[in-house]
Amino acid sequence: MHRELICSNPAWLKAYPRFDTVLIQNGDNDEPMGGMVVGRVIRFISFVHDDVHYPCALVEWFVHSSDVPDPLMGVWVVEPEVHNGQRTVGLIHTDCIVRACHLIGRYGSDRLPSDFNFTFSLDAFKSFYVNKYADYHTHESIP
Repeated sequence: MHRELICSNPAWLKAYPRFDTVLIQNGDNDEPMGGMVVGRVIRFISFVHDDVHYPCALVEWFVHSSDVPDPLMGVWVVEPEVHNGQRTVGLIHTDCIVRACHLIGRYGSDRLPSDFNFTFSLDAFKSFYVNKYADYHTHESIP
């Protein structure tokens, strides 16, 4: 059995916001990235309807840049989904979350400012590599 801690906290350690990214099963295995998409967990919420408890997560969506992995790096590239200048969000059942994932910003030729705060990494870059080498479980999860 494998267990993970996925954080969604606007003041983690009373200092920095921390909103983890996760792999979400959203399609069939023959689709890009095995039918998974990436989301950044903004909030965990739950509600009850007709005496049924629904644990959910509010996520910001990241979509595939291509139908194949990056030929140079061999990993998938995702970018924030934007509609009318705003990042799109969705409400998902927590059962759709496969596991946490690690995104690496795609750096260009410009340098980051010396005072760049790591907490803005998911907002500062236009696209990201999905790091399938973060650990053994991630490597086995991402095709």
